[in-house]
Amino acid sequence: MSSEAVSPPDYSAPAFLEKAAQHMRDRAEQRDSENGERSMAKTVAAFNALYGFDLTEEQGWLFMVLLKQSRASCGVFVPDDYEDGAAYFALAGEAAAKNRKEK
Repeated sequence: MSSEAVSPPDYSAPAFLEKAAQHMRDRAEQRDSENGERSMAKTVAAFNALYGFDLTEEQGWLFMVLLKQSRASCGVFVPDDYEDGAAYFALAGEAAAKNRKEK
């Protein structure tokens, strides 16, 4: 057994945001492109074609935020729900800025 003290996890708001950003960088490296996680435009295009809806990329990301909120409201605390939720909300903001006009 190690006698080194183990630090408790950091569950501060900045730590969640930092983890969300790291997840996005990791996913860019694993799956997508140099620009990172940008799969939602393809996802909503396929969904819209299959089901006759007209979801936007922003709405797709906001749907994922709701999914993470729903998961976070049940059972035990899972930090990933909050980390991914922060990342999805940021991606929704990016899509909104790209596709809608600012007031």
